[in-house]
Amino acid sequence: MLDLLAQTGLNAVYAASYISLVAVGLVLIFGVMGVINFAHGELFMAGAYAIVALYAGLNVPFFLAVAAGLLFVGCLGLLMERALFRPLKDNPLGGLVASIGFLMILQALAVTGFGVRMVHIPPVTQEVIAFSDKVRLPVARLYVIIAAIVLLSALWYFLKRTRFGWALRASAQDPEAAALQGISITQTARIAMFIGAGLAGIAGALTAPLVSVNPHMGHSVIVTAFIVIIVGGVGSLEGAIVASVAYALVHTFVTTFWDGVLADIVGLSLMLVVLIVKPTGLFGSADRA
Repeated sequence: MLDLLAQTGLNAVYAASYISLVAVGLVLIFGVMGVINFAHGELFMAGAYAIVALYAGLNVPFFLAVAAGLLFVGCLGLLMERALFRPLKDNPLGGLVASIGFLMILQALAVTGFGVRMVHIPPVTQEVIAFSDKVRLPVARLYVIIAAIVLLSALWYFLKRTRFGWALRASAQDPEAAALQGISITQTARIAMFIGAGLAGIAGALTAPLVSVNPHMGHSVIVTAFIVIIVGGVGSLEGAIVASVAYALVHTFVTTFWDGVLADIVGLSLMLVVLIVKPTGLFGSADRA
């Protein structure tokens, strides 16, 4: 029983790692730009298909393919900022609808380029860290965990200790005051979009060998990200991380001991309970970054 609990805990840490990357990216985009990006799950999918094309298709070294996927999805984010969100910056509902349209375009491109079938990518490594006979952590999952820790730590340092990070936080808290101080709102939006999209892309790229890649894989990811953001507090990066861990623990343990459908129900119930007890979420406040 203890081995099963330990193994489930390791699975939850892995799940929390990629969920937090996706959720934090979505929170950053919303905090700076004030737009809800429904295509964020498809950016996760685009990162996974970058691995399909480069690593599985062209035999590019895995980590080089991951870096290329990050840059590719980050550039997709810049395209969205310029073509969709900037022209509609005074119309949040229009931006939301535009992101749904872009979501469908990305899905259609994935179907056209790779088909509708699930793609299984060759494993990056077969190595496993064995804590005991029944508690094991595949090294490929460890890559995801390490990447989440490193990237989220780097993002924290960027936001708290650099001038560009201060500019992003100022733009999120009060765009008009930030503009009066000479901060370019357009530039901060570009930075936020590139980072937010890149985090989703690298999460998709790193998890691609561990899941079945398909054009609709972003659906469950974006639903989970929204649940996490609501539980943690809309606009709170710290809340997104804490809620990712809490959600992953609950969902993984319920899935292990009961089933996945019940786990989804429990996850939604957790969100409803938090909204009833604290409508702003666990870390929700007036500040959004």
